[in-house]
Amino acid sequence: MAVVHGKEGLVKAGGTAIGDLTGFTLETTGDVVESTALSDSDKSFTAGRTSFSGSLDMNFNRANAPQATLLAGSSIAFILYPEGATSGDRTYTGSGIITGMSTTNSMDSMATRSVTFQGNGTLTVSTV
Repeated sequence: MAVVHGKEGLVKAGGTAIGDLTGFTLETTGDVVESTALSDSDKSFTAGRTSFSGSLDMNFNRANAPQATLLAGSSIAFILYPEGATSGDRTYTGSGIITGMSTTNSMDSMATRSVTFQGNGTLTVSTV
């Protein structure tokens, strides 16, 4: 089993890498619908629609143009690269709507930003 170090990951928004990224999360879900007949003794289910959402975490950098576009209510087209951008590395491509953006600042740490998004449409799994 090949393991992947988190330092290899990157995210592109609108074709440009988001600077100062410190991490990201992608969550996929699939609905299920019960399809049990009245005469069945065991329940059965059928796969329904899928959806995805996620978050992006970064050090705050007002000079980074892609960061400036990540505002609540705006649309985002993205590619997530959990393994890096070398040939054969896995990618997740999709679009979504920014559902939240928070900036955190405390006395003894870096100022950070966190962005959440709701996927819109299909999430495509591919390789570089």
